[in-house]
Amino acid sequence: MKYLSLLVVCCGVVFSAGAKADPPNIIYILADDLGYGDLSCLGQEHFQTPNIDALKAKGMFFSNHYSGSTVCAPSRSALLTGQHTGHTFVRGNKEIMPEGQHPIPAEIKLLPELLQEAGYVSGAFGKWGLGYPGSEGDPLKKGFDVFYGYNCQRLGHHYYPFHIWDQDKKIMLEGNAGTAKGTYAPALIHDRTLKFIEDNKDKPFFAYVASIIPHAELAAPEKYMKQFSGKFDEPKPFVGVDDGPELRLGRYQSAPQPRAAFAAMVTLLDDQVGEIVALTEKLGIADKTLIIFTSDNGTHQEGGHDPKFFNSNGPFRGHKRDLFDGGVHVPMMAYWPGKIEAGSESDHISAFWDMVPTFNELAGVPAPDNTDGISMVSTLLGKGHQAEHKYLYWEFHERGGRIAVRMGKWKGVRYEVLKKPNAPMKLFDLEADPGEQKNVADQHPETVKQIRKIMDGARTHSEIFTFGQTQFKGE
Repeated sequence: MKYLSLLVVCCGVVFSAGAKADPPNIIYILADDLGYGDLSCLGQEHFQTPNIDALKAKGMFFSNHYSGSTVCAPSRSALLTGQHTGHTFVRGNKEIMPEGQHPIPAEIKLLPELLQEAGYVSGAFGKWGLGYPGSEGDPLKKGFDVFYGYNCQRLGHHYYPFHIWDQDKKIMLEGNAGTAKGTYAPALIHDRTLKFIEDNKDKPFFAYVASIIPHAELAAPEKYMKQFSGKFDEPKPFVGVDDGPELRLGRYQSAPQPRAAFAAMVTLLDDQVGEIVALTEKLGIADKTLIIFTSDNGTHQEGGHDPKFFNSNGPFRGHKRDLFDGGVHVPMMAYWPGKIEAGSESDHISAFWDMVPTFNELAGVPAPDNTDGISMVSTLLGKGHQAEHKYLYWEFHERGGRIAVRMGKWKGVRYEVLKKPNAPMKLFDLEADPGEQKNVADQHPETVKQIRKIMDGARTHSEIFTFGQTQFKGE
């Protein structure tokens, strides 16, 4: 999509390709494995999320928003490249030992590199997962001026890690030496996030706040555990790895009260969101700051989490690693006082890969030609015509291979495609059946044929993330 000749007038502010007049600050808060039903504004009854709820009440809620993937790394790749998982470089969780994941190549531009053209300062805080330390996919080599947190998503399973990264320096957390739990890393990351916002209040900035909460393991500081300890009937503790050579190298530690810990973690995340919003108000930059809150995929079932008890997937079928909506349909709120209508809601069908063209348009720089995304500026600001997707596409390389396509109200899902290239499609009418309980494929053969054609042609060749390419010839 090209913006070289596009001129958009938004609420008295003129944005055009190449323009640098008053581009907004962008704070993108990405929760980790937060389910659609884990927010009190969307039905959660076991704990409250008042600060995130306030973003919904004071901003715009997107009821048809989708993550980039159903697991961590490809979801982030889709977000930062503006391409779905049939095109984006990282299409699966591919580990590099001893620390990190397969890197995005130097020649692929990520969102912060594009925003640099508009004079943005960019910081990443939390979990990376797109290139091991020092690789060409290291965040400091992909447009981020500041990085603080976990480079490796596997080591990001741990809330009391042995180390985190400050720029390109490995910082040992002495309070967590041995089996000690003295330093809760998300608290350090949050403090650094606030510092970045304050340090850059007088210039346009992009803060990518990639929290690790509430991904398993289940752990929260005592202050938060006290709020929920004994509140729930805990069926049994989760027993994990608490000592020995595998400690904090990926396998989760024990959770004596997993339900209490999960509620405590989301409560902590909500407090952090509230503090970010409050800081923009204190600094006097709230009216020129777009804040988006969402989650990288659906709710997980690991580490002792009980998504059924919390109704974490809300009205949707499936969980993380599913391509039913429970795995990819995520909450999204956009808050920009004075620009986005308070209490508004949009049913526009959108996805992570829309963020690149959206943010680029707001910044006044052209989006790349190869994006699968569509700018949502018209919807956000209530001005002009909003273009629509012909379809959304996902592929998942684990568990036998899974593919899904959303086309308007229709959702086609195929599982076991690597073992069975001609695996039948389940078809759902999401308007009538948002929980994807009734397969109507037999009643709509032409729609099945149309979606199957999309599935067969939506991907390009990848030497790294192959996905049985003898069956998928979309290059």
